[in-house]
Amino acid sequence: MLREILRAKIHGAKVTEANVDYTGSITIDERLLDESGINQYEKVLVGDMGNGARFTTYAIAGKRDSGVVCVNGAAAKLVEVGDKLIILCFGLMNDDEVEGHKPKIIYVDGKNKIK
Repeated sequence: MLREILRAKIHGAKVTEANVDYTGSITIDERLLDESGINQYEKVLVGDMGNGARFTTYAIAGKRDSGVVCVNGAAAKLVEVGDKLIILCFGLMNDDEVEGHKPKIIYVDGKNKIK
């Protein structure tokens, strides 16, 4: 049996931009993607820590070390610049892989730098 298990998490990412006119996705500083193990174009679940909004989209790489976290497209209406987000990425694992699995979790500060 395959189970959907948390694989990676970016906790406390601060929204730097919200661009409703973009075609979709969430732009994330490339360093945060690399350190978390989230791949460009990979599906992510995003939760706003302030208002409780949750949405699914895909990640795209922003400029490395820029601190950018930009919510694009329709989801931009669910957040405000300055909101803190939890960005989650899941993977399918069989029972043998689940045992002992630890997700990669990174915490970021108010400038979206890894703590």
